[in-house]
Amino acid sequence: MKKIFALIAFFTLTTISLFAQTLSVDAESGNRAIETGNCWAMGSVSYTSTAAQVITGKWSMRSNSPTSLDPQACWVKSPWLKPASGNITLNIKFESNTAATLRRIIALYIPYDPTSPSGFAEGKSVRFDSTEYKLPLPTTSQSIAFSMPNAIANSGLPYKIQLSFVGSGGTTRYNMDDLVIPGTYFADPTNNCLPVQEKPDADKDGVLDTDDAYPNDATRAYNTFLPAKESGTLLFEDAWPKNGDYDFNDLVLGYRYTLVTNANNKVVELKGQLIVKAIGANYKNGFGLQLDNLSPDLITSISGTKIENPSWLQLNGNGTEAAQKYANIIVIDNASRLMPAPSGQEFVNTEITSKYITPDTTNFVIVFASNKVDTKEININPYLIVNQERSNEVHLADRAPTDKANLSNFGTGDDDSKIGEARYYKNKSNLPWALDIPATVTYSIERKEITQGYLNLAKWALSNGFNFVDWYQDIPGYRDAKNLYGK
Repeated sequence: MKKIFALIAFFTLTTISLFAQTLSVDAESGNRAIETGNCWAMGSVSYTSTAAQVITGKWSMRSNSPTSLDPQACWVKSPWLKPASGNITLNIKFESNTAATLRRIIALYIPYDPTSPSGFAEGKSVRFDSTEYKLPLPTTSQSIAFSMPNAIANSGLPYKIQLSFVGSGGTTRYNMDDLVIPGTYFADPTNNCLPVQEKPDADKDGVLDTDDAYPNDATRAYNTFLPAKESGTLLFEDAWPKNGDYDFNDLVLGYRYTLVTNANNKVVELKGQLIVKAIGANYKNGFGLQLDNLSPDLITSISGTKIENPSWLQLNGNGTEAAQKYANIIVIDNASRLMPAPSGQEFVNTEITSKYITPDTTNFVIVFASNKVDTKEININPYLIVNQERSNEVHLADRAPTDKANLSNFGTGDDDSKIGEARYYKNKSNLPWALDIPATVTYSIERKEITQGYLNLAKWALSNGFNFVDWYQDIPGYRDAKNLYGK
């Protein structure tokens, strides 16, 4: 429809109302080509600004001298429209009250027929009303009205309305103005003025099937992927608040979130996929996520998590963690249970000489209360639970801990957090203990600091994320491949 709006904006003088509940034409554009550009059609009808011929405003329509009673001799035809109930109204007057024998206005409707050989998809016209004038003809403005036929009013189907101006004897012409037709504009000026090609909406949610990711489900419409382009990578160092070996491979997770929303852009569910790729730790680490500032009671259910209900975990009836102000979802309680190290091997997929283990995939779904949560309210805060100790959490830099975290750990060891300043999980070099990378990347081999593999990571951290925002990409000079795991 954008091209139609552009056309209206350009032809500022036209009074055709395209998207109201009526269609109208009053000739005030002074240029019939404007109306034909908006899909009106006129046969043997011109525009006039002669004062004696104008009915209202500065311009009116004017017929040729009627010489036939054939409805196709002289007419005004509407664009395709979906007719509504009401009256088709028009003002007319004649240029002479005696120079004629008979004058008649005929009202017809034209159905849509895509098989019509005319090229305009017009079916056979149907006459539904008329009014007739005999001498003396009125030379002052007269208002006429034709009731929209019940057969087509509110049918939801496309029709055209045609008013024909016919007569016999004499030369006096019709002057016409202010034609108004009840209905909704349904023509496409960009496609030979044929009816708009309606696209299907199978579930009737107001989103066309071509735009609907769930065309047969009225409760769902759109998918938003986080990250947008591909799966992301989460890297954790579990020695916090000490730096540890700083190789960031204690738990390596691939992740992708799908935010499902309805036609009103309210969140229906959050689908998550987590792939445990590597475990470079002896600890039994878990993984959870907090939906910051979102109350747990806005969640209906959670499914697909991989937990064995350890003693440290208490859940609400909807699957969220109990005794938390914000919604917390523990997705994995022990990653080592999902991907155990082979016999004789200490770690999983962090040593190049060790056996490669196929990653483990977890697919979980968080269902939200109907029409309660906006997309802007979804703020995912992922974290590591260190060695089954619930109070020991490792979050991304400057992401707040949950209510379960032991705040006394902050500011100890190598940690330089300042709770009052909302500074969390950063050491004195401004480096974090967890990284969220919006791409699928490799990670450090065992006991090689991540800064030895990603050579610009420290520069990025020291700049508070302003410089080297692409530090993780495979660009010459950015990586030292010998210190990174190749799988």
